Amino acid sequence: MRDFVSRRVAAVPPSGIRRFFDIAATMDDVISLGIGEPDFVTPAPILQAGIRALEHGDTHYTSNSGTIELRQAVAEHLQRRYGVPYDARSEILITVGVSEALYLALAAVLDPGDEVIVPTPCFVAYQPEVVFAGGTPVPLATRVEDAFQARAEAVEALITPHTKALLIGYPNNPTGAVMSRENLLALADVAQRRDLLVISDEIYDRLVYGAHQHVCFAALPGMLPRTITLGGFSKDYAMTGWRIGYAAAPAPVLAEMRKVHQYTIMSAPTMSQAAAVHALMDGEEHVQAMVAEYDRRRRLIVGGLNQLGLPTFEPLGAFYAFPSIAASGLTDEAFAESLLQEERVAVIPGNAFGADGGFVRCSYATAYEKLEEALERIHRFMERHG
Repeated sequence: MRDFVSRRVAAVPPSGIRRFFDIAATMDDVISLGIGEPDFVTPAPILQAGIRALEHGDTHYTSNSGTIELRQAVAEHLQRRYGVPYDARSEILITVGVSEALYLALAAVLDPGDEVIVPTPCFVAYQPEVVFAGGTPVPLATRVEDAFQARAEAVEALITPHTKALLIGYPNNPTGAVMSRENLLALADVAQRRDLLVISDEIYDRLVYGAHQHVCFAALPGMLPRTITLGGFSKDYAMTGWRIGYAAAPAPVLAEMRKVHQYTIMSAPTMSQAAAVHALMDGEEHVQAMVAEYDRRRRLIVGGLNQLGLPTFEPLGAFYAFPSIAASGLTDEAFAESLLQEERVAVIPGNAFGADGGFVRCSYATAYEKLEEALERIHRFMERHG
């Protein structure tokens, strides 16, 4: 019988995250610092908005683009927070999470042979999604010495006649890095001069700490016509299971994204859209409360890892720490496997995110007390391996 599997898809390895989750699921007393999901339950008022939608019979398809109420709420949110003007009817598309929005963006703009520059470390789906959409990912390694920020000169050095887009995700998963306005402006200059599209995944835009203010890429001078902004509700509002996100883009690009969405999905979950409207209208106090708690955990885990001889870059966004594990003498894969087997602490090897090695990702989206216990266990581990 013929091999019916696509060579393009078969060439992409399974997610490096899932393997560790699968192992941990067979073990008792595991503290997981692996999962990139808020441990908070969706705030009660948002939850109730979704329940009311179900009780009122809102269980049918919506417009392919999403309800006009949610699209208007997203447009008003982006205008209010970042000064970016989007037309709710022609430039906003509601999606099944940001993961779908990312696929739609790539599928709508890439032709075979097109290249997309992807700074790494990055979310595990970025490079595979480029491949699935028929393009070629071109990884750009960022360095801890540069605070894991993509440098304009490094991006420009990778541009070829086949380069169509730059895909960035800040605040960053897995490092917690944020981009300075200065460096974003430099990237914008490259995009304009070299005629690139920028796909900016800003799913963690509200999860920033200290004096840092998130900069929306589309708000930079000249960038609105050449940026696809991806955003959502999973991280900021603890709504991962609701599967609701959005894309904002120039109307001609969004029309093609809507076409792929139309044939693939139809519409995002109706009750989730109702809950998302409430999140944008009345969820601010809950966002601030979660950010404050994440910040408390951030300071605990970063300080604790540094004290254990695992130098940790200070994350200014998202909810991840990305310590160097060089002191252990182990590879990132061996470190993660040994820590899980010996001390029942789950972390993710940095190579799952395209890191060159020597790092692991630790999520602090878990209870403060569990983080304290995890640090005690890592302490014992490092006494044996450090």
